Amino acid sequence: MRILVLVSNDLSTDQRVERVCRTLSNQGHHVELFGRLLPNSLPLAQLPYKTKRFKLPFQAGPLFYISLNLTLFFRLLLKPCDVIHANDLDTLLPAFLLAKIRRKKLVYDTHEYFTGVPELQKRPKVRRIWEALEGFMFPKLSHIFTVNDSIARLYTEKYGSSNIRVMRNIPPQFEVSAAPLPEGIPADSFKIILQGNGINVDRGGEEAVEMMRYLDGAVLIIAGSGDVIPQLKARVETMGLQSKVIFLPRMPYAKLMGITASCDLGLSLDKDSNINYRFSLPNKLFDYLRAGIPVFATPLPEVSRIVTDYQTGWLCDSLNPEAMAKQIDRIRNNPSEYMHLRNQLSSASALLSWETECKALVELYQSFGKA
Repeated sequence: MRILVLVSNDLSTDQRVERVCRTLSNQGHHVELFGRLLPNSLPLAQLPYKTKRFKLPFQAGPLFYISLNLTLFFRLLLKPCDVIHANDLDTLLPAFLLAKIRRKKLVYDTHEYFTGVPELQKRPKVRRIWEALEGFMFPKLSHIFTVNDSIARLYTEKYGSSNIRVMRNIPPQFEVSAAPLPEGIPADSFKIILQGNGINVDRGGEEAVEMMRYLDGAVLIIAGSGDVIPQLKARVETMGLQSKVIFLPRMPYAKLMGITASCDLGLSLDKDSNINYRFSLPNKLFDYLRAGIPVFATPLPEVSRIVTDYQTGWLCDSLNPEAMAKQIDRIRNNPSEYMHLRNQLSSASALLSWETECKALVELYQSFGKA
């Protein structure tokens, strides 16, 4: 089948969308992925499916969303296809209209509880607009994916939908080789990493930086991008932590995983400050697992389930920076416990893989072919 996949990002670091497109392509479908081209977009690797990135006149705010939706709608209005696959609420409207007008199948993949994101909490008028759009379209959808059971349950309770499939964003099975770390990081230091392309407000970056005031013989690597990165860099400068906190920019996924595999502990410090974060299951949690390093994570419901059930790390007792430092000190000063958990990761990695997780996606598209 010919499948049009819609996203609002620049395609270069969205691993969930890349996995979905690659899986569908490997099943013999003709996949075309559409997104944005930004001034700082990374080049795309060689991919087994087609990609198209559009330049938009606006990069944020209402005019961005209007231009995105109009561009996707009119560029794809006459594009041959059998299925339209929309990712997140900001691409659902053009996909919904195109599917109705052209009588095509529509698949909706919501990667988070969109109307609960912190960016909308202090903007009630904007949130109501998104809620109205979602409330109009969501009950009419027949094929829905989301990223964990908690978010699926929220949507079910809100809209009474019983057709929501869960597909967690877990990396595929592949060998990760440790990559050299930047110069200046002592080889014998305890290396901690906070990675991601959404290092935003309430994701623990501030506490992680301040924690380094109380940790000796350790280095924190912050790898990726996000809204609070400039503030974190300023805080590091103010506290004089330049030798203990290293910032790395966005990079291709394989390179990032190599850096992660060279570290000793991964941080996942999302706060329970809004409903979206409360029920999140961060991608980095599984990236740390695949890279073979334990995680130090806040005890959010979905995160706790993975950490506890699969013994992949430790739950954070407190987000107080000094308390965090003391807990991490206890972890690194107990090498037998640390190595026991690190050795557990191989069995957890075998159980948690994209190859298992994507079965629901494959089965749905197979059912389309039989219809």
